[in-house]
Amino acid sequence: MPTRSVEAATYLEAFVLSGVVTVLVTRAYLQATGYPQLGGGGLHVAHVLWGGLLMAVGLGIAMVFLGGGPRTAGAIVGGVGFGLFIDEVGKFVTTRTDYFYAPAAGIIYGAFALLVVLTQAVRGRIRLTPAERTANALDLVLGGVPGGLTDRRRAAVLRLVRGSGPATEEAVARLLDAVPRREPPPVRFWQRWVSLGRRVVAWLTARRWLVWPVVVYLVVEPVVTVAAVLLDQVTGELNQQREWGAVLGTSISALITAVLSVRAALRLRRDRADAFRLFKLALLVDLLFGQIFNFTVNQFGAVSAVAVDLFLLGVVTAEHHRLCRAESPLAG
Repeated sequence: MPTRSVEAATYLEAFVLSGVVTVLVTRAYLQATGYPQLGGGGLHVAHVLWGGLLMAVGLGIAMVFLGGGPRTAGAIVGGVGFGLFIDEVGKFVTTRTDYFYAPAAGIIYGAFALLVVLTQAVRGRIRLTPAERTANALDLVLGGVPGGLTDRRRAAVLRLVRGSGPATEEAVARLLDAVPRREPPPVRFWQRWVSLGRRVVAWLTARRWLVWPVVVYLVVEPVVTVAAVLLDQVTGELNQQREWGAVLGTSISALITAVLSVRAALRLRRDRADAFRLFKLALLVDLLFGQIFNFTVNQFGAVSAVAVDLFLLGVVTAEHHRLCRAESPLAG
């Protein structure tokens, strides 16, 4: 059986994030420059070809070099390649090779949504065996032989082999002693901004006063969405919509989200933890299903809606965890 990597979720996150950024940057650049084409004389070098090349380069980096650094670099390069590849999906699902095919945005979003679900499943459910933890520890040690290991990486190695048996722990500790020490790299400017962003998000999601505006929004917004679709049907504006299937999908998703949110609001007095579980479920329905259709209707203008949903999910998840800890007999 193949040995699983303890850093699998980290590599997947790097792949997904670089892919998402690539799609957004590519679309913004092409729109700003009037969709230029590389080639001439009947030739067009589509960026899907560059995407395939970069995915091959990313795989090559991961296969040729040892250590977590090359694997992360391979994931990022491969993610950029995947972003360039999936950005042109409209050309390959239509007979007229239509880059501007409206459902393409929904397909792209759905692909990345599935990758995010996979990443979270790997992060939350992976339980390494003692043998796998030892293999990962040795991989970290061997990766540090050329340039050394920082104290932080050494501590990670010792944590991995903890509980694997005295003989294994002693052998790995002696192997660590043979690896040179390395000072941690200086903090780069972008790392400071990322750290600040995380602290701001953590501070916001921990604010109790933010919970009730979020609850009101979660109840009102899907209801308003369903009402707006019904109003467009009555006034006839819906007849001008080209993507009927996507509008129907958006409406069904909004209706399910509205039912879950209203049900959650009614449970707030009796069982707050369960209420916020339902709020979280409503947001996941919107993120994993509703936004696919929303991207089809509104194209990449739906990015802002996803950003709002992710922020709301952070607030709701933080409150749900707080309530579960408070109700747990082991809390405190």
